[in-house]
Amino acid sequence: MNINEVRSQFPILHQQVNGHDLVYLDSAATSQKPRVVIDTLDDYYKSYNSNVHRGVHTLGTKATDRYEEAREKVKKFINAKSLQEIIFTRGTTTALNTVALSYARANLKPGDEIVITPMEHHANLIPWQQAAKATGATLKYIPLQKDGSLSLDDVRQTVSVHTKIVSISHVSNVLGTINPIKEISKIAHDRGAVMVVDGAQSTPHMKIDVQDLDCDFFTFSAHKMCGPTGIGVLYGKKVLLENMEPAEFGGEMIDFVDLYESTWKELPWKFEAGTPIIAGAIGLGAAIDFLEDIGLDDISEHEHRLTSYALEQFKELDDAVVYGPKERAGLVTFNLKDVHPHDVATVLDAEGVAVRAGHHCAQPLMKWLNVSATARASFYLYNTEEDVDKLIAALHKTKEYFTNVF
Repeated sequence: MNINEVRSQFPILHQQVNGHDLVYLDSAATSQKPRVVIDTLDDYYKSYNSNVHRGVHTLGTKATDRYEEAREKVKKFINAKSLQEIIFTRGTTTALNTVALSYARANLKPGDEIVITPMEHHANLIPWQQAAKATGATLKYIPLQKDGSLSLDDVRQTVSVHTKIVSISHVSNVLGTINPIKEISKIAHDRGAVMVVDGAQSTPHMKIDVQDLDCDFFTFSAHKMCGPTGIGVLYGKKVLLENMEPAEFGGEMIDFVDLYESTWKELPWKFEAGTPIIAGAIGLGAAIDFLEDIGLDDISEHEHRLTSYALEQFKELDDAVVYGPKERAGLVTFNLKDVHPHDVATVLDAEGVAVRAGHHCAQPLMKWLNVSATARASFYLYNTEEDVDKLIAALHKTKEYFTNVF
């Protein structure tokens, strides 16, 4: 993987922020977009903007073909069995809510259990809180190890014969923890539960094989993997999706409508009510092509090297606290002693370094860490060791600034 060639394909990276070359270290929030994805979106709106599945004219046919070609690309990208298992959504949040609304509320009852972890993003926590309240089910948490990882023994002790749903992030957006989904899926299935996976932070960075993971539902967003905002994917095993009612109703998802009764289209369209996110899906297809041309294995290896290098550099930074396990995905979440993370991010921005600060939509995890907020530097395929060096240099300046001010 030629990093200079990769970087050359991202127009936004070649600018200055506050008089410094931009160092973008916030890809866990959203990744930057390569020129091919930008051009693909531009071409759709300029050349064949039309609705799909409705018209027989030339533009409508082309738009429909490109939209469904994107579904085929997603199927191959995550190794789903069938195109009917690929549902386009507005993103990971919508996909998880769809499972909580369409599957959980129809299948849970008092005495049943939903099992998650304290490391979950709010998108994989609040829908289960609401599902538990609506059905009388119990929400349970697998405890975390001291480093923020999961123990399979704890999983076995928490998931019981009363557990009906286990929903876990593949990769923590705060700790970088890579959870053993395949092993957890087996434990869940052995106890009669379905396995739901929040793949927002894993899909952009590693090869995903939903059949090998044997998860029942898998969700991810395009905007974290070089694609557009506002489009995501819900993968579900066909047998489960067929027995679920849609969460939204209206045009596009219907088969026949009478005054008092209606019937639904077959999968996957019964879950895609209204005009779908056409340009977004086509843009996601372009992003998948881009990532596969580079190679997910090469991307994973690059990020692993970069993260290992960053963790070594942080060891030389006095008064820095780094959170999460040693083996992790491509991010470093940290705090500087006696400096609020929002202040850290503000000073770093003055140096042209973009990081995230706050609770990262993971307030229960912040409570577990005994902090109100953290700063997070997250890496992707276009980042370099020089970016890490600039981050560390900017953090030294941050320390000096607040030492002198206070």
